[in-house]
Amino acid sequence: MAPSSLALARRIAEAAKIHESKRVLELGPGTGALTEAVAEALPKGSEYLGLELNEIFVKQLGQRFPNLRFEAVPAQEFDFNQWPGEGETFDAVVSGLPWTAFPESLQKAILDHVLPRLRPGGIFVTFAYTGFHLLPKGRCFRDLLASRCYKLTTTTTVWGNLPPAFVYVATAGEAVAPANSNSGR
Repeated sequence: MAPSSLALARRIAEAAKIHESKRVLELGPGTGALTEAVAEALPKGSEYLGLELNEIFVKQLGQRFPNLRFEAVPAQEFDFNQWPGEGETFDAVVSGLPWTAFPESLQKAILDHVLPRLRPGGIFVTFAYTGFHLLPKGRCFRDLLASRCYKLTTTTTVWGNLPPAFVYVATAGEAVAPANSNSGR
C-alpha cells in the first residue's frame, strides 16, 4: 500500500470539518501524509495532538510541524486528563490507523478510550480501501464503529488514491453510544 494521497488527506480534513475545529486529535500520524492536510486546514489558535507509536516518526513530525504537538504513546493508553484536561473534548478526531489489521480487542480499546473525548456533534473520521471494506474484517470494523457513534456515513471514493479509498464519517451524539442512525456502505 502507498501512503495516503493528498486528495484522500484533503477529503479527510474536509469531512472532519478541521477548518471549524478548535481542538483536533490525530491517531497514527505516521509520516504525516494526513497531518499535512490537517495542518493546512487548522484555524489559527486551534490545538492539535497527534498520537503515534513510532518515536522516530514523532521526532520527525515535530520537526516538520513545529506548531503541532505529538506524543509517542498508544492511543488507548494516553491520559487525556493531563492534556487537553479533565472534561475537555475534541471537535474532530482523524485516524490513519490500519483498523482492519488490528484484532477486535485493540479496535475496541482504542475507540472506547478515544470516542468519549469527542464533543457532542464532534466528528471521527478514518478511511477504508474500496472493496476491502466488504471483506469480513472490514465489515466487522464498520459495525463496531457504527455501534459507537450517533450517525455513520461515508464520502465518495477517492479514485486517485492507491488503492482507491473512501472516508467513514462518524458523528458523536450526546454520549457516544450505540448507533441509532446509520447510512453508507
